[in-house]
Amino acid sequence: MKKVAVLGLGKVGALAAELLMESGFDVVGFDSAPAYNDLPVKAEVLDVSDATMLEGALKGFDAVLSCLPYFLNVEVSKVAHALGMHYFDLTEDVPTTKAIMELAKTSKGLMAPQCGLAPGFIGIVGANLIEQLDDCRSCRMRVGALPQHPSGLMGYSFNWSPEGVVNEYLNDCEVLENGEIKWVSPMEWVEKIVIGGIELEAFTTSGGLGTMCETYKGRVPDMDYKTMRYPGHVKLMNFFFHELLMRERRKEAGEILVNAKPPVSDDIVYIHVYAEGRLNGRLERKEFVRGLKPVEIGGKHRTAIAWTTASSVVAVIEMVRDGALPSKGFLKQEDIPLDAFLKTKNGSRYAAG
Repeated sequence: MKKVAVLGLGKVGALAAELLMESGFDVVGFDSAPAYNDLPVKAEVLDVSDATMLEGALKGFDAVLSCLPYFLNVEVSKVAHALGMHYFDLTEDVPTTKAIMELAKTSKGLMAPQCGLAPGFIGIVGANLIEQLDDCRSCRMRVGALPQHPSGLMGYSFNWSPEGVVNEYLNDCEVLENGEIKWVSPMEWVEKIVIGGIELEAFTTSGGLGTMCETYKGRVPDMDYKTMRYPGHVKLMNFFFHELLMRERRKEAGEILVNAKPPVSDDIVYIHVYAEGRLNGRLERKEFVRGLKPVEIGGKHRTAIAWTTASSVVAVIEMVRDGALPSKGFLKQEDIPLDAFLKTKNGSRYAAG
Protein backbone atom coordinates (compact mmCIF):
# COMPACT_ATOMS: atom_id res chain seq x y z
CA MET A 1 0.00 0.00 0.00
CA LYS A 2 1.60 3.20 -1.21
CA LYS A 3 -0.89 5.50 -2.91
CA VAL A 4 -3.76 6.81 -0.75
CA ALA A 5 -6.72 9.02 -1.67
CA VAL A 6 -8.19 11.19 1.09
CA LEU A 7 -11.81 12.26 0.61
CA GLY A 8 -12.91 15.39 2.48
CA LEU A 9 -10.35 18.09 3.27
CA GLY A 10 -11.79 19.68 6.36
CA LYS A 11 -9.54 20.09 9.39
CA VAL A 12 -9.33 16.36 10.08
CA GLY A 13 -9.05 15.27 6.45
CA ALA A 14 -6.43 17.90 5.60
CA LEU A 15 -4.32 16.93 8.60
CA ALA A 16 -4.70 13.21 7.85
CA ALA A 17 -3.47 13.85 4.30
CA GLU A 18 -0.40 15.65 5.66
CA LEU A 19 0.33 12.92 8.20
CA LEU A 20 0.04 10.23 5.54
CA MET A 21 2.51 12.11 3.34
CA GLU A 22 4.93 12.49 6.27
CA SER A 23 4.59 8.75 6.91
CA GLY A 24 5.82 7.91 3.43
CA PHE A 25 2.60 7.56 1.44
CA ASP A 26 1.80 9.13 -1.92
CA VAL A 27 -1.30 11.18 -1.18
CA VAL A 28 -3.93 13.01 -3.19
CA GLY A 29 -6.79 14.82 -1.49
CA PHE A 30 -10.26 15.28 -2.93
CA ASP A 31 -12.97 17.72 -1.89
CA SER A 32 -15.97 19.44 -3.46
CA ALA A 33 -14.37 22.79 -2.59
CA PRO A 34 -10.95 22.50 -0.90
CA ALA A 35 -10.59 25.22 1.74
CA TYR A 36 -6.85 24.81 2.23
CA ASN A 37 -4.62 26.40 -0.39
CA ASP A 38 -1.39 25.63 1.44
CA LEU A 39 -1.69 21.85 1.67
CA PRO A 40 1.62 20.09 1.02
CA VAL A 41 -0.28 17.36 -0.87
CA LYS A 42 -2.01 17.56 -4.21
CA ALA A 43 -5.70 18.49 -3.89
CA GLU A 44 -8.36 18.03 -6.57
CA VAL A 45 -12.00 19.02 -6.82
CA LEU A 46 -14.42 16.09 -6.83
CA ASP A 47 -18.14 15.60 -6.33
CA VAL A 48 -18.08 12.42 -4.24
CA SER A 49 -21.85 12.00 -4.55
CA ASP A 50 -21.35 11.08 -8.23
CA ALA A 51 -20.38 7.40 -8.10
CA THR A 52 -19.08 7.37 -11.67
CA MET A 53 -16.80 10.36 -11.07
CA LEU A 54 -15.68 8.88 -7.76
CA GLU A 55 -14.76 5.55 -9.31
CA GLY A 56 -12.80 7.29 -12.04
CA ALA A 57 -10.91 9.41 -9.52
CA LEU A 58 -10.00 6.44 -7.29
CA LYS A 59 -8.64 4.16 -9.99
CA GLY A 60 -4.95 3.58 -9.49
CA PHE A 61 -5.00 4.13 -5.72
CA ASP A 62 -4.20 1.39 -3.24
CA ALA A 63 -6.41 2.77 -0.46
CA VAL A 64 -9.01 5.42 0.26
CA LEU A 65 -9.58 7.26 3.51
CA SER A 66 -13.01 8.87 3.82
CA CYS A 67 -13.17 11.90 6.09
CA LEU A 68 -16.65 12.71 4.80
CA PRO A 69 -19.94 13.00 6.71
CA TYR A 70 -21.17 9.55 7.71
CA PHE A 71 -24.07 9.45 5.23
CA LEU A 72 -21.67 9.47 2.25
CA ASN A 73 -19.53 6.55 3.39
CA VAL A 74 -21.61 3.60 2.21
CA GLU A 75 -21.34 4.66 -1.43
CA VAL A 76 -17.61 5.34 -1.06
CA SER A 77 -17.10 1.90 0.47
CA LYS A 78 -18.97 0.29 -2.43
CA VAL A 79 -16.67 1.95 -4.94
CA ALA A 80 -13.59 0.91 -2.93
CA HIS A 81 -14.92 -2.65 -2.78
CA ALA A 82 -15.50 -2.72 -6.54
CA LEU A 83 -11.95 -1.48 -7.18
CA GLY A 84 -10.38 -3.93 -4.72
CA MET A 85 -8.92 -1.13 -2.57
CA HIS A 86 -8.31 -0.82 1.14
CA TYR A 87 -11.00 1.32 2.76
CA PHE A 88 -10.76 3.42 5.94
CA ASP A 89 -13.18 5.89 7.51
CA LEU A 90 -14.07 7.71 10.75
CA THR A 91 -17.79 6.91 10.94
CA GLU A 92 -19.76 6.57 14.16
CA ASP A 93 -22.90 5.50 12.29
CA VAL A 94 -24.01 1.95 13.12
CA PRO A 95 -25.99 1.17 9.90
CA THR A 96 -23.03 2.39 7.82
CA THR A 97 -20.67 0.04 9.67
CA LYS A 98 -23.01 -2.93 9.26
CA ALA A 99 -23.23 -2.28 5.50
CA ILE A 100 -19.42 -2.20 5.28
CA MET A 101 -19.19 -5.45 7.27
CA GLU A 102 -21.28 -7.13 4.57
CA LEU A 103 -19.01 -5.79 1.82
CA ALA A 104 -15.97 -7.06 3.72
CA LYS A 105 -17.14 -10.66 3.30
CA THR A 106 -16.12 -10.51 -0.36
CA SER A 107 -13.53 -7.71 -0.34
CA LYS A 108 -10.10 -8.01 -1.92
CA GLY A 109 -8.75 -5.29 0.37
CA LEU A 110 -9.23 -4.38 4.02
CA MET A 111 -12.47 -2.69 5.04
CA ALA A 112 -11.74 -0.63 8.16
CA PRO A 113 -14.43 1.82 9.27
CA GLN A 114 -14.55 3.54 12.69
CA CYS A 115 -10.82 4.39 12.78
CA GLY A 116 -11.11 7.75 14.56
CA LEU A 117 -11.27 8.58 18.24
CA ALA A 118 -14.62 7.10 19.30
CA PRO A 119 -15.21 4.66 17.78
CA GLY A 120 -11.58 3.91 17.10
CA PHE A 121 -8.86 4.60 19.61
CA ILE A 122 -11.30 4.25 22.51
CA GLY A 123 -11.98 0.62 21.49
CA ILE A 124 -8.27 -0.15 21.18
CA VAL A 125 -7.77 1.09 24.75
CA GLY A 126 -10.84 -0.69 26.10
CA ALA A 127 -9.73 -4.01 24.63
CA ASN A 128 -6.25 -3.56 26.09
CA LEU A 129 -7.61 -2.99 29.60
CA ILE A 130 -9.95 -5.97 29.33
CA GLU A 131 -7.05 -8.23 28.34
CA GLN A 132 -5.06 -7.14 31.41
CA LEU A 133 -7.64 -8.89 33.63
CA ASP A 134 -8.20 -12.60 34.12
CA ASP A 135 -11.95 -12.05 34.27
CA CYS A 136 -13.55 -8.71 33.32
CA ARG A 137 -16.96 -7.83 34.78
CA SER A 138 -17.39 -4.38 33.19
CA CYS A 139 -15.76 -1.92 30.79
CA ARG A 140 -16.79 1.75 30.59
CA MET A 141 -15.56 4.05 27.83
CA ARG A 142 -16.04 7.84 27.84
CA VAL A 143 -14.79 10.57 25.49
CA GLY A 144 -15.43 14.31 25.41
CA ALA A 145 -14.18 16.85 22.86
CA LEU A 146 -14.70 20.21 24.53
CA PRO A 147 -13.57 23.84 24.62
CA GLN A 148 -10.91 24.46 27.26
CA HIS A 149 -12.61 27.71 28.25
CA PRO A 150 -16.38 27.11 27.99
CA SER A 151 -18.92 29.90 28.05
CA GLY A 152 -22.72 29.97 28.12
CA LEU A 153 -25.13 27.44 29.51
CA MET A 154 -24.27 24.81 26.88
CA GLY A 155 -20.51 24.87 27.58
CA TYR A 156 -19.76 23.54 24.11
CA SER A 157 -18.27 24.36 20.69
CA PHE A 158 -18.83 22.37 17.50
CA ASN A 159 -15.28 21.34 16.63
CA TRP A 160 -16.68 18.13 15.14
CA SER A 161 -19.11 17.48 12.30
CA PRO A 162 -22.58 18.77 13.30
CA GLU A 163 -24.15 15.88 11.35
CA GLY A 164 -22.12 13.42 13.38
CA VAL A 165 -22.93 15.03 16.73
CA VAL A 166 -26.68 15.17 16.00
CA ASN A 167 -26.55 11.54 14.85
CA GLU A 168 -24.85 10.48 18.10
CA TYR A 169 -27.32 12.43 20.24
CA LEU A 170 -30.46 10.99 18.60
CA ASN A 171 -29.76 7.40 17.55
CA ASP A 172 -30.21 4.50 19.96
CA CYS A 173 -27.11 3.19 21.75
CA GLU A 174 -25.85 -0.39 21.85
CA VAL A 175 -24.68 -1.65 25.26
CA LEU A 176 -23.94 -4.89 27.06
CA GLU A 177 -26.04 -5.25 30.20
CA ASN A 178 -26.06 -8.40 32.32
CA GLY A 179 -24.50 -10.30 29.46
CA GLU A 180 -27.07 -9.30 26.84
CA ILE A 181 -26.81 -6.86 23.94
CA LYS A 182 -29.42 -4.16 24.43
CA TRP A 183 -30.39 -0.88 22.79
CA VAL A 184 -30.95 2.09 25.06
CA SER A 185 -31.98 5.70 24.49
CA PRO A 186 -29.33 8.38 23.87
CA MET A 187 -28.71 11.22 26.31
CA GLU A 188 -29.62 9.05 29.31
CA TRP A 189 -27.78 7.29 32.18
CA VAL A 190 -26.18 10.59 33.23
CA GLU A 191 -23.20 10.27 35.57
CA LYS A 192 -20.57 12.55 37.11
CA ILE A 193 -16.89 12.18 36.17
CA VAL A 194 -13.95 14.25 37.42
CA ILE A 195 -10.69 14.43 35.42
CA GLY A 196 -7.83 16.54 36.75
CA GLY A 197 -10.22 18.46 39.00
CA ILE A 198 -12.61 19.28 36.12
CA GLU A 199 -16.16 18.08 36.69
CA LEU A 200 -17.90 16.57 33.67
CA GLU A 201 -21.14 14.76 33.00
CA ALA A 202 -21.33 11.64 30.84
CA PHE A 203 -24.39 10.30 29.04
CA THR A 204 -25.20 7.65 26.45
CA THR A 205 -24.58 8.44 22.78
CA SER A 206 -24.70 6.27 19.70
CA GLY A 207 -21.91 4.48 17.88
CA GLY A 208 -18.94 4.88 20.23
CA LEU A 209 -18.53 1.16 20.92
CA GLY A 210 -18.25 0.17 17.28
CA THR A 211 -18.34 -3.64 17.14
CA MET A 212 -17.33 -4.25 20.76
CA CYS A 213 -20.68 -5.48 22.07
CA GLU A 214 -20.73 -8.30 19.55
CA THR A 215 -17.07 -9.11 20.19
CA TYR A 216 -17.33 -9.25 23.99
CA LYS A 217 -20.77 -10.77 24.45
CA GLY A 218 -20.29 -13.79 26.71
CA ARG A 219 -16.97 -12.44 28.02
CA VAL A 220 -17.77 -9.03 29.54
CA PRO A 221 -21.24 -8.79 31.12
CA ASP A 222 -21.49 -4.99 31.21
CA MET A 223 -20.11 -2.49 28.71
CA ASP A 224 -21.19 0.97 27.57
CA TYR A 225 -19.98 4.14 25.91
CA LYS A 226 -20.82 7.69 26.92
CA THR A 227 -19.97 11.18 25.72
CA MET A 228 -18.60 13.65 28.27
CA ARG A 229 -19.67 17.31 28.45
CA TYR A 230 -19.58 20.08 31.03
CA PRO A 231 -22.41 19.89 33.62
CA GLY A 232 -25.83 20.98 32.38
CA HIS A 233 -25.25 20.23 28.70
CA VAL A 234 -27.38 17.11 28.39
CA LYS A 235 -30.42 18.76 29.99
CA LEU A 236 -30.30 21.56 27.41
CA MET A 237 -29.83 19.11 24.53
CA ASN A 238 -32.80 17.04 25.64
CA PHE A 239 -34.88 20.23 25.75
CA PHE A 240 -33.67 21.31 22.31
CA PHE A 241 -34.18 17.98 20.55
CA HIS A 242 -37.24 16.60 22.31
CA GLU A 243 -39.29 19.39 23.82
CA LEU A 244 -38.71 21.70 20.84
CA LEU A 245 -38.99 18.69 18.48
CA MET A 246 -35.74 19.49 16.68
CA ARG A 247 -35.17 15.72 16.47
CA GLU A 248 -37.57 15.88 13.52
CA ARG A 249 -35.41 18.51 11.76
CA ARG A 250 -31.88 17.14 12.07
CA LYS A 251 -30.21 19.19 9.35
CA GLU A 252 -31.66 22.45 10.67
CA ALA A 253 -30.76 21.43 14.23
CA GLY A 254 -27.11 21.07 13.23
CA GLU A 255 -27.12 24.45 11.49
CA ILE A 256 -28.63 26.18 14.53
CA LEU A 257 -26.13 24.63 16.92
CA VAL A 258 -23.05 25.45 14.83
CA ASN A 259 -24.25 29.02 14.33
CA ALA A 260 -24.65 29.38 18.10
CA LYS A 261 -21.45 27.56 19.10
CA PRO A 262 -18.80 27.75 16.33
CA PRO A 263 -15.45 25.91 16.57
CA VAL A 264 -12.66 27.05 18.89
CA SER A 265 -8.90 26.60 18.51
CA ASP A 266 -8.20 25.92 22.21
CA ASP A 267 -10.04 22.65 22.74
CA ILE A 268 -9.36 19.56 24.85
CA VAL A 269 -10.14 15.88 24.36
CA TYR A 270 -10.91 14.00 27.57
CA ILE A 271 -10.57 10.21 27.56
CA HIS A 272 -11.73 8.10 30.50
CA VAL A 273 -11.72 4.31 30.14
CA TYR A 274 -11.76 1.67 32.83
CA ALA A 275 -12.21 -2.06 33.13
CA GLU A 276 -13.01 -3.88 36.36
CA GLY A 277 -12.56 -7.53 37.14
CA ARG A 278 -10.36 -10.11 38.80
CA LEU A 279 -6.62 -10.47 38.45
CA ASN A 280 -4.84 -13.23 40.35
CA GLY A 281 -7.99 -13.73 42.41
CA ARG A 282 -8.32 -10.07 43.46
CA LEU A 283 -10.79 -7.47 42.28
CA GLU A 284 -8.97 -4.70 40.38
CA ARG A 285 -9.71 -1.69 38.19
CA LYS A 286 -7.52 -0.77 35.22
CA GLU A 287 -7.75 2.82 33.96
CA PHE A 288 -6.66 4.96 31.03
CA VAL A 289 -7.33 8.67 31.60
CA ARG A 290 -6.11 11.59 29.49
CA GLY A 291 -6.77 15.27 28.87
CA LEU A 292 -5.26 15.93 25.42
CA LYS A 293 -4.72 19.50 24.21
CA PRO A 294 -3.77 21.04 20.86
CA VAL A 295 -0.26 20.43 19.51
CA GLU A 296 1.92 21.87 16.77
CA ILE A 297 2.39 19.65 13.73
CA GLY A 298 4.15 20.82 10.59
CA GLY A 299 4.54 24.27 12.07
CA LYS A 300 0.78 24.71 12.53
CA HIS A 301 -1.56 24.72 15.52
CA ARG A 302 -3.71 21.57 15.45
CA THR A 303 -6.82 21.27 17.58
CA ALA A 304 -7.05 18.33 19.94
CA ILE A 305 -9.99 16.76 18.13
CA ALA A 306 -8.23 17.11 14.76
CA TRP A 307 -4.90 15.57 15.78
CA THR A 308 -6.37 12.78 17.91
CA THR A 309 -8.74 11.71 15.12
CA ALA A 310 -6.27 12.06 12.25
CA SER A 311 -3.40 10.44 14.17
CA SER A 312 -5.57 7.45 15.06
CA VAL A 313 -6.62 6.59 11.52
CA VAL A 314 -3.18 7.24 10.02
CA ALA A 315 -1.58 5.01 12.68
CA VAL A 316 -3.93 2.20 11.62
CA ILE A 317 -3.03 2.75 7.95
CA GLU A 318 0.67 2.62 8.91
CA MET A 319 0.10 -0.72 10.65
CA VAL A 320 -1.69 -2.19 7.63
CA ARG A 321 1.11 -1.09 5.31
CA ASP A 322 3.75 -2.56 7.60
CA GLY A 323 1.98 -5.92 7.89
CA ALA A 324 1.03 -5.52 11.55
CA LEU A 325 -2.67 -5.83 10.68
CA PRO A 326 -4.62 -7.93 8.15
CA SER A 327 -4.70 -6.87 4.50
CA LYS A 328 -8.24 -8.01 3.68
CA GLY A 329 -11.63 -8.60 5.28
CA PHE A 330 -13.14 -6.49 8.07
CA LEU A 331 -11.01 -4.82 10.75
CA LYS A 332 -12.41 -4.45 14.26
CA GLN A 333 -10.79 -1.71 16.29
CA GLU A 334 -10.61 -3.98 19.34
CA ASP A 335 -8.33 -6.32 17.37
CA ILE A 336 -5.64 -3.63 17.09
CA PRO A 337 -2.94 -4.08 19.77
CA LEU A 338 -2.46 -0.90 21.79
CA ASP A 339 1.29 -1.31 22.32
CA ALA A 340 1.95 -1.67 18.59
CA PHE A 341 -0.38 1.24 17.83
CA LEU A 342 1.50 3.53 20.24
CA LYS A 343 4.82 2.63 18.59
CA THR A 344 3.75 3.92 15.17
CA LYS A 345 4.82 7.36 14.01
CA ASN A 346 1.32 8.78 14.52
CA GLY A 347 0.07 6.62 17.38
CA SER A 348 3.03 7.80 19.45
CA ARG A 349 1.31 11.19 19.93
CA TYR A 350 -1.16 9.44 22.24
CA ALA A 351 1.70 7.99 24.24
CA ALA A 352 3.25 11.46 24.64
CA GLY A 353 -0.10 12.83 25.80
